[in-house]
Amino acid sequence: MSSVDIEKQEKLDPTVSNTSVQNVKADDPSAPFYLKVVKALFSQAETKGIERVTEEERTDPSIWTAASMWLSANMVIATYSLGALGPTIFGLTFYQSMVTIIFFVILGALPVSLFSVFGSKFGLRQMVLSRFLIGNITTRVFALINMVACVGWGAVNIVASVKLLNVINNGALPPWAGCLVLVFATIFVSFFGYRVIHYYEMVAWIPNFIIFFIIIARFTMSGMFTGDAEYLEIASKSRFPGGETVVGNVLSFGCSIFGFATGWTTYAADYTVYMPKNTSSVKMFFGVLAGLCFPLFFAMILGAACGTAVLKNPDWAELYDAKDIGGLVYSILVIDNLHEFGSFCCVVLALSTVANNVPNMYSIALSAQTLWSPLAKVPRVVWTICGNFATLAICIPCYYKFDSFMTTFMGLISYYLAIYMAMAFAEHFVFRKGFSGYNYLDYDNPAKYPVGLAGMFGFCCGVAGVVVGMNISWYQGPIGRNIGAYGGDVGFELGFAFALVGYLATRPFELKYIGR
Repeated sequence: MSSVDIEKQEKLDPTVSNTSVQNVKADDPSAPFYLKVVKALFSQAETKGIERVTEEERTDPSIWTAASMWLSANMVIATYSLGALGPTIFGLTFYQSMVTIIFFVILGALPVSLFSVFGSKFGLRQMVLSRFLIGNITTRVFALINMVACVGWGAVNIVASVKLLNVINNGALPPWAGCLVLVFATIFVSFFGYRVIHYYEMVAWIPNFIIFFIIIARFTMSGMFTGDAEYLEIASKSRFPGGETVVGNVLSFGCSIFGFATGWTTYAADYTVYMPKNTSSVKMFFGVLAGLCFPLFFAMILGAACGTAVLKNPDWAELYDAKDIGGLVYSILVIDNLHEFGSFCCVVLALSTVANNVPNMYSIALSAQTLWSPLAKVPRVVWTICGNFATLAICIPCYYKFDSFMTTFMGLISYYLAIYMAMAFAEHFVFRKGFSGYNYLDYDNPAKYPVGLAGMFGFCCGVAGVVVGMNISWYQGPIGRNIGAYGGDVGFELGFAFALVGYLATRPFELKYIGR
């Protein structure tokens, strides 16, 4: 089957072709419709793995392509559900939640925007690029962590959607079936690679955006949102007296938000490698920043607003306690409101998870191929399928402990990414002094990029910082536990600082005695 691939003008792997598809021409009017669809999809399928994308292959100049990737991936129910945790779990008012969301979203989105520029500059995937930023050994460690994180992300996203699907029609769709539907939908989109993923993400945000506006309309009409005045009176009589405790809760909520926003850092360059080398770095940076911040602000702040109603409306609170975010959305859209149309909106919003999971399941393959060179011989699609089924395996247990799993996972994500970006920033700005300091053509020659000794030392220092500052359900560090009545999470801040100092202290010695 001959096809035009965004990667190369070459024949696709015969293992993904069949006789029927081979014999169909795209413009053959007599061909069955389903074969035309299959032919069209395979014509866009990606064959390249972690090898560098050359200048001749970079034919995608659109900044909108890069920006819309993250617009769709974040305009999803998981983003909305995280915003709702501000009032419901951390006891913050709406305006406290909103300010926390804005600050930590911007903080988390900046690294993703920067590393997106690297993709167009060098044509290297993020984990391959990391060989120059944190060294060979350290890259392998982060590639392994990244694979685990991809599976964890998938579970968080799927469970948020299954909570919503399960509440429709009194639980007619069992949790395992909902998980299975979303996993197979993710496999289908991510199977075809870069171009099809970008096509999908260009439009996937639109129905979700419309449904979020419907939620705004119905929530406003319910009269449940009155700002902070009434909410403060209710909250003052419950769990959180204020002062240091509020500070601690803001820090813990902020850690979860930062982890969600910056969670794309170790994937960022994967989705800009087909953009020309001369693409404006400024336009790329701010385009991706806007593509990240808008949906994160919009969905999280809406979630925080809706979350305040849980303390005010006993019926909504009961359904939220039983079904988490699914119960809250169902209360707003269906009960005494839009009924069957509201249920339809719930289904569409639940399917939004596919847009968030596709980047995870695409990049898990690239991380696996970077981890160990023999693994690069395994086709990308095999890793994608394995990653999806690993996600499926942990979805069901996570379903029954969603809120605690989500906050804990987001915290862990923020910790390891803070360590990664601390060392990467130090290498880029201090030791390589910008983009001109890279011998990127030697990306596959271990003798030309750092061994990673400084990276491993910085990583260990960062872990030490995380341990003393973290505050999650199963562990509180000596610093984290002393911030307010319930602790405050400063794990990612201390992890970043410790890793930065450790890397800056040891990298000069690695350069002096090893020479790279």
